[in-house]
Amino acid sequence: MGLKFLLIILIVLIISTSLFVKLSNTLNKNKVFTKDLEFTDTTFIEVDTQKMQGWAFSTYGMHNKGILTLDNIVFHTDNIDSLVAKKGKFIKDVLYLDGDVLMHEKDGYTYKTQHANYNQKTEILNITAPFTSTRGQNIMHGKTLSYDTVNKKVFGVEINAILYTTKK
Repeated sequence: MGLKFLLIILIVLIISTSLFVKLSNTLNKNKVFTKDLEFTDTTFIEVDTQKMQGWAFSTYGMHNKGILTLDNIVFHTDNIDSLVAKKGKFIKDVLYLDGDVLMHEKDGYTYKTQHANYNQKTEILNITAPFTSTRGQNIMHGKTLSYDTVNKKVFGVEINAILYTTKK
């Protein structure tokens, strides 16, 4: 009789414990892997059916949720000799640059700033922080700047410049 009673109590305990304990795999549900791509020391080359549109090199990058994030980026097109920054972020057709941004224009000026963005479709560089631009002895400082790399047109705000011209 004592053994039957003990077995009944054990069975009741096992059933009640199983009803109160919810077994779930919450660890896997909370951890969602969203990183699409991760790479180091990589060059991206953008081409169409006619020619190479440009290339970008990065020491480290990650594509996550549609945003390509790049470290130590070097970017190049037909009109831009080099566009360098510590951090870059491609969102759709715009490259956002932060940290020691330096652009060398082909046969032209060098622009230095901390923040800029480059629209690949319109090919316009927007400098959104104070900048310094040089070409030979010519020096230009300003608050912001918009540079059309195709038409070679520059629009700036609060420009302070020293320009040397040839004597006539």
